[in-house]
Amino acid sequence: MSALWSVGVGLLLLLLWVRHRGLEAVLVHHRWVFVCFFLLPLSILFDIYYQLRAWAVWRLHSAPRQHAQRVRHIQEQVREWKKEGSRRYMCTGRPGWLTVSLRVGKYKKTHKNIMINLMDVLEVDSERQVVRVEPLVTMGQLTAYLNPMGWTIPVVPELDDLTVGGLIMGTGIESSSHIYGLFQHTCVAYELVLADGSLVRCSPTENSDLFYAVPWSCGTLGFLVAAEIKMVPAKKYVKIHYEPVRGLQKICEKFTEESKKKENSFVEGLMYSLDEAVIMTGVLTDEAEQSKINRIGNYYKPWFFKHVEKYLKADRTGVEYIPSRHYYHRHTRSIFWELQDIIPFGNNPVFRYLFGWMVPPKISLLKLTQGEAIRKLYEQHHVVQDMLVPIKSLEKSIQTFHVDLNVYPIWLCPFILPNNPGMVHPKGNEAELYVDIGAYGEPKSKQFEARASMRQMEKFVRSVHGFQMLYADCYMTREEFWDMFDGSLYHKLREEMNCKDAFPEVYDKIC
Repeated sequence: MSALWSVGVGLLLLLLWVRHRGLEAVLVHHRWVFVCFFLLPLSILFDIYYQLRAWAVWRLHSAPRQHAQRVRHIQEQVREWKKEGSRRYMCTGRPGWLTVSLRVGKYKKTHKNIMINLMDVLEVDSERQVVRVEPLVTMGQLTAYLNPMGWTIPVVPELDDLTVGGLIMGTGIESSSHIYGLFQHTCVAYELVLADGSLVRCSPTENSDLFYAVPWSCGTLGFLVAAEIKMVPAKKYVKIHYEPVRGLQKICEKFTEESKKKENSFVEGLMYSLDEAVIMTGVLTDEAEQSKINRIGNYYKPWFFKHVEKYLKADRTGVEYIPSRHYYHRHTRSIFWELQDIIPFGNNPVFRYLFGWMVPPKISLLKLTQGEAIRKLYEQHHVVQDMLVPIKSLEKSIQTFHVDLNVYPIWLCPFILPNNPGMVHPKGNEAELYVDIGAYGEPKSKQFEARASMRQMEKFVRSVHGFQMLYADCYMTREEFWDMFDGSLYHKLREEMNCKDAFPEVYDKIC
């Protein structure tokens, strides 16, 4: 009873303090208070709900039986939209705040919302080595489902809440992408409801134009209702090697060298300054030296990027064995390094041991509760950007990031880009090695101004035939956008499938 009294008194004092300071001032300058006391518990409840739902679906085996019925409901909504005169564009009815992107799509309020309740794993085909899933299945859900069966997918984009649909209609990448390519390159088929309400399946041999046009289209060619993704055998551990490297030229040379080695299952780089980095390479294995096992995903463990930094500070190499699922989601708890700006003491051992099991807060809830003041603050003084550039331009690209942004750490992730049709492909006729440069945080560049600085970055990326991930803020004009991306197949299909009255152009949706 005394414990309840203590909690009650503590909450009363907190509310009085919030009232005294003003809610907006607390949310802007002491956001950790709101996050720790409200969003973290709420995030736990969200996770419990979705886990119980996934367990119930698995026990009842209801997803495959109900999938066709749910798809028919989507088709009915589209046909109803046509009967109403097709006066407004269509979009998914999923609220904008539920997406992982920091951008809140205003189009949700003006477009016809089509409700799509598709969030289940449908089928695991061990013979074909393919898993068939609905578009709202998350990476955390999928790895938890497949790993006990001895399977995983070749490219597991980092954050737990990233959905299959978002990774196909947008893009996804991981440290295995130097072998397998982007997330879209691991998919073998898509099923979509088109603007006329019809259901089609597309693959490299069936409706191939649509198959190659869907990635990066952001839902402007049709509604994704299922996807088939390649599977690969899962192993227990990732044997990871940490190597500190100093000097920008040496960093780029070492990173490029390791990225070209197919024997590396994973390649990743974290840059802590312009001339300091740790290059990590990993190999899948079922065997491990017990003394070197690091279960980095446990809630009380240091945040991964802080753990990696220890090798740089000590100027020593190291080898560890990380359980595979822990490795796949190694940056999840700290949302890469974004959480340190929200909870400055989040990596403190006391906080980790007492409250680390509640971390991270849901990105969707952070968006929902950020308010106009925080949104503007982030827009002007914060960057979350991933630029994809040819690896031959890596050194020049990092220098540009340093001058225009000066944000560290910087994430480096290599990927092979096949010469497939669609919006994104190399300039030449052959596959080319690219690298994702991820900048997340508050720019320290004195001349940083959000719009001007990002337009300068976008101009540079276009000049080296690179691409900007479309989840982030985009400041390009329409002409600049279609100079960066190849819209020939995309526009051809929008014309053929009568998409122009049904869906906005991708530029209008994301810019």
